[in-house]
Amino acid sequence: MPTDLSPTARALRTIEILQNRPGVTADELAAGLGVTERAARRYVGILREAGIPVESTRGPYGGYRLGRGTRLPPVVFTEPEALGLVMAVLDGQPAATAADDIVGLALDKVIRALPDSVGRQAVALREHASATPDRYPTCPDPATAGALVAAIAARRGVALTYRSRSGGGSGSRSGGGSGGEWEAEVDPWAIVVRHGRWYLLCHCHRADALRTYRIDRIRRVRQTERAFTPPDDLDPVAAVAENLATGWEFPTRVVVEAPPAEVAPWIHAAMGRLEPYGDGCVLVGSTNNPGMYAQEWLARLPFAFRVDGGPQLRAAVATLAARLTSAVTVGAVAADAVADPAGGV
Repeated sequence: MPTDLSPTARALRTIEILQNRPGVTADELAAGLGVTERAARRYVGILREAGIPVESTRGPYGGYRLGRGTRLPPVVFTEPEALGLVMAVLDGQPAATAADDIVGLALDKVIRALPDSVGRQAVALREHASATPDRYPTCPDPATAGALVAAIAARRGVALTYRSRSGGGSGSRSGGGSGGEWEAEVDPWAIVVRHGRWYLLCHCHRADALRTYRIDRIRRVRQTERAFTPPDDLDPVAAVAENLATGWEFPTRVVVEAPPAEVAPWIHAAMGRLEPYGDGCVLVGSTNNPGMYAQEWLARLPFAFRVDGGPQLRAAVATLAARLTSAVTVGAVAADAVADPAGGV
């Protein structure tokens, strides 16, 4: 939960939590708001002063809930908010234009609830805008994502069933075997959406280490009674990026003939760790796909480099170099043949 929300935003968030989770306890409410229990009780008091009935029950099964018959004001969107919502949906879920898409059905309900002047613009945008689908869609099951979010908010551990990448392989860092499905108990710290993929950042108890799991590969989630507290200095986005670059099957070590300050803008965290090395720098990491690492990441570097470690990556770079060299050589031969079809002077 962001720590920079305004008091008004937190009061509205309090209403949302009470509405969606009747009987929520003070510590659960505090976790959902990202504040202390004392502050959470203060927000309950603010709602009561504003005339919103919030009932409380003591005891082991007690908690807070909205009073029976409480009517909350409808959600109202401005035109920029409504159009921004439609744009975000189409960008992240191009299939939302289809009549039977679950996100599209939800968007229909939102649009129907808008005032006419705003709704017309949203409908026009949805009808006349098109988005290119991701070639490798990885949208997770909403129920799975929801269960993880609930566990994160409640700061409760989960037992999950995970499916390895297609074909099993040994690229998993889970320690869960060579393929198929396996189970693990983890403390779910955060969900991060990165380049169209949804990741669960968590602490795995079996490995006693930080792990990053693809949510679209999580098959089952069950919340446990194990409580946890995430690190105070946690930066989920940075942690996921760094974790994705370590612990994979094939080690990588690339020496770049340029100062770190010049190379750094071309390196993202998933490629590895950049360190000074002589007059240049060295990129140390790991990968599960040497071919992709060579073709999509190393090939775009505008500096001279050499693969100093990792036979799989060295082979992938050699294959790429041979293919490109062949393209130039074949092209030159064909050009010479056209220029001199007789083969003589």
